[in-house]
Amino acid sequence: MKTIYLDNNATTQVAPEVLEKMTPYFNDLYGNPSSAHTFGGQVGKKIREARENAAQLLGVEPEEILFTSCGSESDNAAIRSALELNPDKRHIVTSRVEHPAIKSYCEHLANNGCRVTQIPVDKDGNLDMAAYEESLTPDTAIATIMWGNNETGVIFPVEQLAALAKDRGILFHSDGVQVAGKIPINMKESQVDMLSLSGHKLHAPKGVGILYIRKGVPFSPFIIGGHQEMGRRGGTENTASIIGLGKACQLALVNMEDENTRVKNLRDKLETEILKRIPKTRVNGGESQRLPNTSNISFEFIEGEAILLQMDSYGICASSGSACTSGSLQPSHVLRAMGVPFTMAHGSIRFSLSIYNTAQEIDFVIETMPPIIEKLRAMSPFWDGNAKRCGADKMPF
Repeated sequence: MKTIYLDNNATTQVAPEVLEKMTPYFNDLYGNPSSAHTFGGQVGKKIREARENAAQLLGVEPEEILFTSCGSESDNAAIRSALELNPDKRHIVTSRVEHPAIKSYCEHLANNGCRVTQIPVDKDGNLDMAAYEESLTPDTAIATIMWGNNETGVIFPVEQLAALAKDRGILFHSDGVQVAGKIPINMKESQVDMLSLSGHKLHAPKGVGILYIRKGVPFSPFIIGGHQEMGRRGGTENTASIIGLGKACQLALVNMEDENTRVKNLRDKLETEILKRIPKTRVNGGESQRLPNTSNISFEFIEGEAILLQMDSYGICASSGSACTSGSLQPSHVLRAMGVPFTMAHGSIRFSLSIYNTAQEIDFVIETMPPIIEKLRAMSPFWDGNAKRCGADKMPF
């Protein structure tokens, strides 16, 4: 049975070109890039090239790129640095729909003396700009707002958010893990101070990430050790993965047009046909500006986990929310923040495409989903064809 992989916001396959680029550094070219000898030095040169490729993707200078282990480390490091360098400021501004790498860390900080303001979103997933602007105070150490939502794909106006923070002398960080390679990014044209990326979301391996730090922005290392990463992160570099990430950044620039044309058209066709063929469905965030690859569709009166199990039997891989929270029986915190009704939120499926998906795959999903939903609704105590039974239409969160 062929696997149809539509869970690319959780992780992506390593691009063949990336794997080919990485392979020599596991065996033949295994030297320490910090070594003074030529054998290690040639590896160090390749890391510099990877840094240049990453800088080109973001439109920045190579020395503004800090390699990390993942997006979560980058997120944590940015917030921690801001608090450590501003000990008199204990306020953090974030949103209610952040990835757990931000959400959970902010909750941890709130339990340890910090004040955290979570900015709400509207029914379409758009940030409350008035509430954001009002939340920025002299006590705010950092504002951290994601660029593109990992569950709905809704894009926030990060450039505007950063400018508002800058006007008040406040550091601004964004989790850009989902936007890298999907939409154009030019950090020189923005006032974002720090930006997090993750390799495995753009066809590089797991275990490597980036924290962009604008030149002149003070930074306190999260990991203290040797002089690696220009003294900003101790520890021997994850050489092969960094080199692979550099190649992935290079490919992302080449493939971005495909993401925003062919992939977007496949996403739009999937949404249009599912909504046309299956009653009582909705696209969460569908009225907002979104990432070209992401679709979050709710099927009313069915459990998302049941839908996923049926899809899996056909070889279709998707998600019922963030991969980091998929083990929870609670509705997605993102959909709850948007006010999605309980009976919809529980039956939400995230389809996230990549450049490797084909029209034939999307056609198969379109043909397969209606009988899956019909079968599960026939088993639901809340479904009688009119979608009103047992008071289910009045169920709260």
